[in-house]
Amino acid sequence: MGSTAEDKGGAQTVWVLLAAYNEAENLPGLLAELDAVARHLPLRVFVVDDGSEDGTGEVARSWRGPCAPVVLAHDRNRGLGAALRTGLSAVLEGCRDGDVVVTMDADGSHRPAQIPQLVGALRQGADVAIASRYRRGSRVLGVPFLRRLLSFGARAVLSLRFPFPDVRDYTSGYRAYRAVLLRRARERYGEGWIRSSGFVATAEILLTLRPFRPVVQEVPVELRYDLKRGVSKLPPFRTVRHYLRFLMGFRS
Repeated sequence: MGSTAEDKGGAQTVWVLLAAYNEAENLPGLLAELDAVARHLPLRVFVVDDGSEDGTGEVARSWRGPCAPVVLAHDRNRGLGAALRTGLSAVLEGCRDGDVVVTMDADGSHRPAQIPQLVGALRQGADVAIASRYRRGSRVLGVPFLRRLLSFGARAVLSLRFPFPDVRDYTSGYRAYRAVLLRRARERYGEGWIRSSGFVATAEILLTLRPFRPVVQEVPVELRYDLKRGVSKLPPFRTVRHYLRFLMGFRS
C-alpha cells in the first residue's frame, strides 16, 4: 500500500478504540488526556464495555469532554478479541478509507500523547504504526516480570513462525492503522476475522494484514504500568495456551 493517509473527500479523522473491562478508575484520566490530544487532531472515541462490573460503561457515558465516547456494551465479559471485533466493526461502518484507526489499552498504560506520532508515521507513508517495546528509546515502567517474559517469548516465537518485515512487537495493542487496510482485511476474512477471544487477538489482527504487504513502522513506546489502577486482566498461563493453539491453527 503506502499511499497518502489523507482522504480526498476532506479532513482526516482519527478513530480511537478502547476495549475496556472494569476500567472505571482508569477511564477518566485517559479520556482527559484524549481531550488534550483532540485540541490538535480530530478524534472520535469508541469504548467497548466488555461486561464490566464496576460501572465502566456509566463512567464512559457520563464523560462530557471533547472526546465524549460512543459506548458499545457486551452483556458479559467476552474477552479482548471479541471487544476488538465489536469495536472495529462499528468504527469501520462509520469511517472513511482515508481515516486512521487507533487501538490502545483502556487501563492508562498507553499515553494518548503518542497518538500524533503514530498518525504522523502513516502520513509519511506507513500503513500500520506500532508503539513498540523493542525499539531504541522506549520506556517500559512497572511491567511485572512474568508479563515481560510472556511478551518476549511471544515475540520470539511469532517472528520465527510468521516473519513480518519491520515488525518486532507483535503483541503491542497500541497501533494506528489506515482504515482502508482494516476494511480490506475484514472483507477478505469475513466472519472469520479476529477469531481469538483473548489477548492473542492483537497478534492475530496484525497477521491478517500480511497478505496486503503493508508498510509497517514502529515507534518507541512509553508504557506506564506504574500509573494504571486495578489488577491486570491478562491471565498468563491461559494466554500461553491460547498462543500455542493460535500457532498451530492460524493460516493467513
